[in-house]
Amino acid sequence: MELALQIGLIVTSLLLILLVLLHRGRGGGLSSLFGGGMQSSLSGSSVAEKNLDRATLFIGAIWLICVIGLGLLIKVA
Repeated sequence: MELALQIGLIVTSLLLILLVLLHRGRGGGLSSLFGGGMQSSLSGSSVAEKNLDRATLFIGAIWLICVIGLGLLIKVA
């Protein structure tokens, strides 16, 4: 179980780094890479940015579960 959590933590850490780097900084981001920065005036961000936000939150939640699980396993052992 501990090995699975450690592998999950490593994989989710790498994915989080990748997802955070894909987010829009000052000059653009994923949406400007694929569409020239075309956005609707009502939503504030494109569909690609919203999906990127959702994926980042989901992977972040999995990362947090792995960290808490490993902490509990280490504390019990």
